[in-house]
Amino acid sequence: MAGGPKLFVGLGNPGPSYARHRHNIGFMAMDSVAWRHRMAPWRRKFQGELTEGDLGPVRALLLKPMTFMNLSGQSVGEAMRFFKIPLADIVVFHDELDLVPGKVRVKQGGGVAGHNGLKSLAAHLGSPDFKRVRLGIGHPGHKDRVIGHVLSDFHKADADWLEPLLDGLAESAPLLARGDDAGFMNRVALAMQTASKDG
Repeated sequence: MAGGPKLFVGLGNPGPSYARHRHNIGFMAMDSVAWRHRMAPWRRKFQGELTEGDLGPVRALLLKPMTFMNLSGQSVGEAMRFFKIPLADIVVFHDELDLVPGKVRVKQGGGVAGHNGLKSLAAHLGSPDFKRVRLGIGHPGHKDRVIGHVLSDFHKADADWLEPLLDGLAESAPLLARGDDAGFMNRVALAMQTASKDG
């Protein structure tokens, strides 16, 4: 097995009252990947919940920081140092206002665009150059409505794209783990198209 493990991080807020929030799509993605690939039960570690398993030939650690979004970097920094994982092997799944709902983009580094979880990660990891999987949740149309938008539950109708998206992310995760970002995005897009045709 080549190289060390990848660290996949899903961003969100802990507790049942936040569980279905748009801001928690990173947690939802991690749960979906862990379930699909039959990973070990989640355990409390590094101020978060951690599981591990294989994504194809690649060993992967999955982490959901339980520090609340704005302090996510504390948890990720601890795990990174403990496992000696280089920045290049960290992949962060997070909600993205600037993408339409269900759209997925993988990006290496860049700005943090007002996202407090990403700000915390950049501060604690010493650099913003980690890989991001940007999960579109759409924009409410006005900046004054952003906080209410991200901190409210997905609507029932959102299940039409959210469930196929989470399934597609889980199925395609081995491509992402081995660094095939374009293949991963294509596979997820295909899963979404197939679901919309079937629907």
